[in-house]
Amino acid sequence: MKESIRIASGQGYWGDLPQAPVWQVRKGPIDYLVMDYLAEVTMSILQKQRSRDPKLGYAKDLISVMDKILPDVVEKGIKVVTNGGGVNPQACRDAIFEIASKKRIKGLKIGIVHGDDILGKIDELLSNGIDLRNMDTGESLRTVRERLQSANVYFGAVPISQALQQGAQIVLTGRTTDTGLTLAPMMYEFGWSENDFDKLAAGIVAGHILECGGQSSGGNFLKDWRSVPDLANIGFPIAEAYPDGTVFITKHEGTGGLVSVDTVKEQLVYEIGDPKEYITPEVIADFTTIQLEQAGENRVRVYGIKGLPPTEFYKVSASYFDGYYAVGMLTYGWPEALEKARAADQIMRQRLKDLGYQYEEFHTEFMGYNSCHGPLSPMPDELNEVVLRVAVRSRDFEAVDAFGRQLVPLVLTGPPTVTGFGGGRPKPQEVIAYWPSLIKKNLVNPVVEVIEI
Repeated sequence: MKESIRIASGQGYWGDLPQAPVWQVRKGPIDYLVMDYLAEVTMSILQKQRSRDPKLGYAKDLISVMDKILPDVVEKGIKVVTNGGGVNPQACRDAIFEIASKKRIKGLKIGIVHGDDILGKIDELLSNGIDLRNMDTGESLRTVRERLQSANVYFGAVPISQALQQGAQIVLTGRTTDTGLTLAPMMYEFGWSENDFDKLAAGIVAGHILECGGQSSGGNFLKDWRSVPDLANIGFPIAEAYPDGTVFITKHEGTGGLVSVDTVKEQLVYEIGDPKEYITPEVIADFTTIQLEQAGENRVRVYGIKGLPPTEFYKVSASYFDGYYAVGMLTYGWPEALEKARAADQIMRQRLKDLGYQYEEFHTEFMGYNSCHGPLSPMPDELNEVVLRVAVRSRDFEAVDAFGRQLVPLVLTGPPTVTGFGGGRPKPQEVIAYWPSLIKKNLVNPVVEVIEI
């Protein structure tokens, strides 16, 4: 058993800072690089890509990252764990093996975890009375079955740990909990059992701190963002973990950013419901037991976490087609910028109403005035310019298309001093809606495969 391991966050979402994983493997010592690419809506996008090309369906950004860092990873013995496999971990593995072949790297073992994609099993589940009811509304998935785009089970750390036990240096998963990416190396390296609930909870908390990348090391820091040095070269967070469940959050020396009790606290309250019951496949973590201590410059000790046995369910993230939307913007300049923008909004609404179009949502913002905080912010007496931003949503494609056709004419048939329109009229885009549900763990099984090049 190792005395400690260093787990580095390399990506907080698909589209995060592309330099971050390169910095993490080159600017200091780490044992693991974990990268989170998936969000709920991402799965439907990846399903569409795979339906058009069976070699797609994974986070393509991951391939460009691996092209840069694979020699470093192999030379330094760093293990990589990521959910960038999306809905096609097999194709993602093949793409990385191709990189290894081009770079003449031999002996590389890549593990994949799949079985989370249950889109092809939905009809069987429904016919057996597994309704996959919406956690918010209680409705059966049957109500949107014909419009279903994706359905994926959130597996956790256990199958990743199994891939590591089989010698995988890179583990690619489908829909896995963000926290599981970090917990898995701890379970593997320290031999934690599935009944070590306090230790598992500590790993989950560490994973939650790492999952958003630079957000816990000074990025998006609300309390005192001016105090964060050199954000241009922000060091992403690293969890230095110990067998007893103690974790220190830090970053590479010489990098920008800030790791403090306050930056860690802000990340800890990100996207949680009941803080006493942070539910994951492995454990229920009690966030009210978390203890934080500044243990040095850019070093925070995290300890004291308590955990409870897990539930009998996995979460299911499904998505379905739910109509169309379009968004358009126009900018009105001084004088009377706000008054002009309001008038333009009313003119467009009246014209669409007169044409007989109806919308499920018709949302207007006056950017520079009320788009962020509405009436909570002090309202200026006069504005130099206001951006009119309007978004509509409807099941009726024609209604959404008509919105774009009515926005453009405001340039010459509405209030004066309008600018900022040059990208063409807004076009209807598909609305992909989210369907959260639960499924009993005994109904699905993760599949682990490890292959060596």
